Formats: sequence, structure tokens, C-alpha cells
Amino acid sequence: MKKQAGVWMDHRGAVLVFTGDEGERTERIESGVEKHERVKGLSADDAPEGDHRDRHFAEHLDKYYDEVILHLVEADEVFLFGPGEAKGEFQKRMAVKGLGARIVAVETADKMTEPQMTAKVREHFKK
Repeated sequence: MKKQAGVWMDHRGAVLVFTGDEGERTERIESGVEKHERVKGLSADDAPEGDHRDRHFAEHLDKYYDEVILHLVEADEVFLFGPGEAKGEFQKRMAVKGLGARIVAVETADKMTEPQMTAKVREHFKK
């Protein structure tokens, strides 16, 4: 049986739901990323190039995404879901690492409880 994983993700953390022959298990990974503050009165296009805070935020997110990827190394298929932009950023990071083909679906989903996440992953892989 293929090893399958569902990942609910936002910038603050990820919940990984693994399914396989040995049953289901979940893991939680906190990003430690502080909320990204924008400079008032500046659009993203007007912000000074090389802005230290933006660079620091991006570097921190890359470390967080790499940590999640480490937990997914044995997964053959990954179902990615969650609110906001993190899931798309993570999908790109997986592609950069040569693992993009493992992502079988990406869906937008609101905040959920762990049992709701587990049920969503179970339902997705039943299809």
C-alpha cells in the first residue's frame, strides 16, 4: 500500500496526517514564524529592495517548509490543504526539492480541528 500523507498548513504551523498499513497517526509542526507585518503606507512594489524583515521572514518560512518536507520523505502521495498562501508556497518548495510530483491535490480549507483534518485526509484518499 502506498504511504499517504495529508498536510493542513498555514504560516504558523502544520498538521501532518499519515495513513498506511500501520493505521493513522498525526504530527504537529510549529513554524515559530511571527506574523508578517507590512510597512504602513507602502505596497509590496514600493518596499525597499532587500528589506531585512521580508528576507528574514522568507528564510524562516523556508526552514519551516524544509522541516515539514523532512517529515514527508517516506510519503508517496501528499494531499495539501489549508487557508491562505502557505500551501502554495510549500508546493513550490516541494518542487524546488524535486518532490513536487508527490503532491496529488491542493485544496483551500478553513481552520479545522485535528479530527476534522484526519477525516478530510481519510476521505480524500478513499476516492
